[in-house]
Amino acid sequence: MKLPNGYGSVTKMSGRRRNPWVVRKTDGYELDPEKGTKKQKYIIIGYAPTKAEGLKMLADYNNNPFDAKAAKMTFEEVFEEWSKTKFPTVSESNVKGYNASYRSCSYLYNKVFKDIKLADLQFVIDDCGKNYPTLKKIKVLFNQLYAYALKYDICNKDYSTYVDVAKYKDRNPNKHDRNKFSKEEVERGWTMKDDPYYQIVLMLLYNGCRISDFLDLKKENVHLEEQYFDVIASKTENGLRKVPIPDTLLPFYQEWYDRHPECEYLLSTPDGKHFLYRNYKDSYYTTIMEQIGVKWSSHCTRHTTISMMKEHSIDETTIKKIVGHSGAMTLTERVYTHLDVRVLIDAINKIVGERENGKEHLTT
Repeated sequence: MKLPNGYGSVTKMSGRRRNPWVVRKTDGYELDPEKGTKKQKYIIIGYAPTKAEGLKMLADYNNNPFDAKAAKMTFEEVFEEWSKTKFPTVSESNVKGYNASYRSCSYLYNKVFKDIKLADLQFVIDDCGKNYPTLKKIKVLFNQLYAYALKYDICNKDYSTYVDVAKYKDRNPNKHDRNKFSKEEVERGWTMKDDPYYQIVLMLLYNGCRISDFLDLKKENVHLEEQYFDVIASKTENGLRKVPIPDTLLPFYQEWYDRHPECEYLLSTPDGKHFLYRNYKDSYYTTIMEQIGVKWSSHCTRHTTISMMKEHSIDETTIKKIVGHSGAMTLTERVYTHLDVRVLIDAINKIVGERENGKEHLTT
């Protein structure tokens, strides 16, 4: 079917790609200085897995044509643009309050704003570990950003309205977060080490990552030969950090790396798709915790990593480097400490038990 002039096009690109169909519209012409000829300039609207979905994307765009820049703006960029107009009109204390709420939203920073769904916003509320008054302030920030985004055609639906903070009125959303796995509970996890989804829990117990960071880890940032991976956290002091992979768990990382070659993420669903937090938590993590016999949240794996390192007398600077607590570092630690990755690997190896006679156990 031939599309009308000026409507746009959906074209298939060469090679193996997850989204091979490029959706675009002509945005004028420019002169090629080498050939002396005119060539078309295009607005890239997006990429789609099938032609049908590409045509739908193009139709949606023509029904509500976002500005090309606005259509690609991330949560971080929307906040920055909104704050330029908002902050001069409010008090300094309000500015501090908005910035504090924004710091709780790091999970959203790099997400394209118009692609953010209710589940993403609710995850921030459920996962940040703040009390009810603070959660209400975060929701207010969501409301403000969506009002701005709707005004400037950055998105076409306000999901902030449906974010639920009322359920936390009488309790903290992560009241179990300071609990840690006991040695016996960790050991139960090791007995199921051949199950790939138990392996994820074990990996979390020994890398100290936030679950959202680990699920978003791309293979390009995993360095198996050097035994570490990079966690990139936008707009936070810890930013880019190297997380060591202990010797004993290296095979788990290798298995996951090879499990679905077509997936760009280290961890993936059974059909090779990106593991979303809700999918992993509801379908796997909660079930595994029930089988182990505990009710700990995914935050507890991170707290357990820190506790085990302290129990094994790992120095505080090394612990902060591994788990990304640079905000808690002294100025000297932040500026002058450049720990070699081998030091980090040696440190994390101390908390993983020796393997003798094929039996897995943790040193105490």
